[in-house]
Amino acid sequence: MTAARAAILVTGSEILLGRTVDTNSSFIARELDRHGIRVIRTVAVDDHPTSIGDGLRDLLASGADLVVTSGGLGPTHDDVTMACVAEAAGLPVALDERVLARIEQKVAAFAASRGTDPAAYDRGNRKQATVPVGAEVLGPVGTAPGAIVPAGSQRIVVLPGPPAELAQMWPEVVASPLLASLLGGAQPRRVLRLYGVPESEVGDVFADLGGDADGTETTICASRAEIEIVIRHRPDAAAAAAHLADGFRERFGRSLFAEGPERLEEIVLHALRGRSWTLAVAESCTAGLVAARLAEVPGASTVLLGGVIAYADDVKRDVLRVPAATLRDHGAVSAESARAMAEGARRLLGSDVAVAVTGIAGPGGGSDTKPVGLVHVHVAGPGVERALERRWPGTRAAVRDWSATSALHLVRLLVRDA
Repeated sequence: MTAARAAILVTGSEILLGRTVDTNSSFIARELDRHGIRVIRTVAVDDHPTSIGDGLRDLLASGADLVVTSGGLGPTHDDVTMACVAEAAGLPVALDERVLARIEQKVAAFAASRGTDPAAYDRGNRKQATVPVGAEVLGPVGTAPGAIVPAGSQRIVVLPGPPAELAQMWPEVVASPLLASLLGGAQPRRVLRLYGVPESEVGDVFADLGGDADGTETTICASRAEIEIVIRHRPDAAAAAAHLADGFRERFGRSLFAEGPERLEEIVLHALRGRSWTLAVAESCTAGLVAARLAEVPGASTVLLGGVIAYADDVKRDVLRVPAATLRDHGAVSAESARAMAEGARRLLGSDVAVAVTGIAGPGGGSDTKPVGLVHVHVAGPGVERALERRWPGTRAAVRDWSATSALHLVRLLVRDA
């Protein structure tokens, strides 16, 4: 069976102007890929009806079996996606009284909590309840419903712009009978994640293994100092996929840190919990990114005790007790200071393990001996420690992000080898 093809249309002038970061297209693409649907294009357009209409027609004409939109479903004049979708599908629109009742119920609760008159929302409610005739209405999660709209043999899925609403509505999408012929269920795949390996070396190994056979499709993606290898395959190509996965395992050994979707933060917390160890952090250039990533995981508090954002040298000295001589002789960005920060955090918070990060994120502040991107990480544990020095390229945000990832991996490696 040939995989269905999909395209994504993201609407919103705020996205094109850079005021809002688009996360919806990545969520939609991942979910479609999980169901064996091949994403062929992603397009972003502004809120003008002409732009949305042209985008829809182009994507339908591209041969996509499915077009998924996000945004433009609200109550204001510039929320026109639903009307544009109806026009592109050649369908009339009509007020859906059942949808209107659901919206009015939500709006009534919203208005009551703010002490406003629900009647003030009537026009917007009716606008949002006007949907293409023959569409399957989704939600609403907020006040804006989504829809699955037939367009001949093709389908258009219309989703809200707020990422949380879109994600909450998604299960209705995959459960819809209108998409049953397109969603083939989870596509078989193998996921291998590596740390500390150049992307080019992974590519060379892939070539040495013979590359993709008939029925496999491998992607190699570098992100956050990690490499993710995804081997998708048809059910009848499981042996070919296993050949590739086994070859990568044999070649990269201990550089392979995960197989599957488990996040690095979860892996680190699980490893620490397995030893009944607690963790503290001392962060300078990352300013809390390491702790924030760990705290995203439910139950992190059983491991993560807390931390110190030691941005200023005075805080390094007075709170973490980094010796003044260390700061004077080696500087705040040094292996010696990183080690003293980790030891200070471990002592201050009474943790079993502590990780410290200090560096120069830029764009200024560098020198010939300590350029922008220089980062030192140190992990101290019960009788064990690990140190790392890196010079990361890229923007300030990239340096900080990659440094946080390296700090988490250094904790993982210390626990693994202790």
